[in-house]
Amino acid sequence: MKKFLVLICAACLLIGGCGSDKVQRIGMIEYENVTEEAFNKLQKKIAEENHENLNCEYVFFDNMISMLAAFKSGQIDYMSTYEAVAKYFVKNNSDFEYEPLTPELTDVFCCAMRKEDTDLKEEFDVAILKMTRDGTLTKLVKKYIAEFYFDQTPPIIEMPEFYNDTIVKIGVTGDLPMLDYIRPDGIPAGFNTAILAEISRLIGKNFVIVQVDSGARAAALASEEVDVVFWAVVPQIEGILPLNVDKPDGVILTKPYFSDKIVHVKLR
Repeated sequence: MKKFLVLICAACLLIGGCGSDKVQRIGMIEYENVTEEAFNKLQKKIAEENHENLNCEYVFFDNMISMLAAFKSGQIDYMSTYEAVAKYFVKNNSDFEYEPLTPELTDVFCCAMRKEDTDLKEEFDVAILKMTRDGTLTKLVKKYIAEFYFDQTPPIIEMPEFYNDTIVKIGVTGDLPMLDYIRPDGIPAGFNTAILAEISRLIGKNFVIVQVDSGARAAALASEEVDVVFWAVVPQIEGILPLNVDKPDGVILTKPYFSDKIVHVKLR
């Protein structure tokens, strides 16, 4: 964890204005197993060990709506989010812009399930691997992210229907447009919905989409309100950060199907 947080500190120190006396407040979606207080204390400790003047602090939010409201009201100076999400915000807010982090930080996206649902996880893993190998994932990224006009509403995506008694309840939050997105008419759409439709087709099971609050995803999964939720984690590369930093107890994760850079949204 320490090595990862050194990178966080470096990114924090490079933010414009950190040389001033004003503490720069950076909003981010909270980690599952690290508190805001512990996160900032460890950053400060690492900065002191490296003889750096850390003039920034992170503020945790349990959903994007509350973080966006805090940003617009001036309670925080930056929003830490994914590049695809930042593109959506910039396209729809003329006074927003975003900047990449140096060094670059990337999260991977996967699906979370209860630990006992190993058969379902295996089915998802096989489907994701097939979509990776045959180019389907690349096509979906191109259509719904790389070449998508972020000021437009993505089309409705119909889920396949199978005449069997298999039902898998998928939790979506609409909290990361255009990744996890819900249209103004209340219908889920965009990249993750397209991913779901393809996985449903490949494993031959009916998917029912259930809207859940972002901060309650783990609880919805544990209570069996849903069987699957989308999850983003820091990749476990060279021991930088263990996967369980943002993985609830009793949860298993599928193979990743997408990755995206973390950026900071700021006012122009």
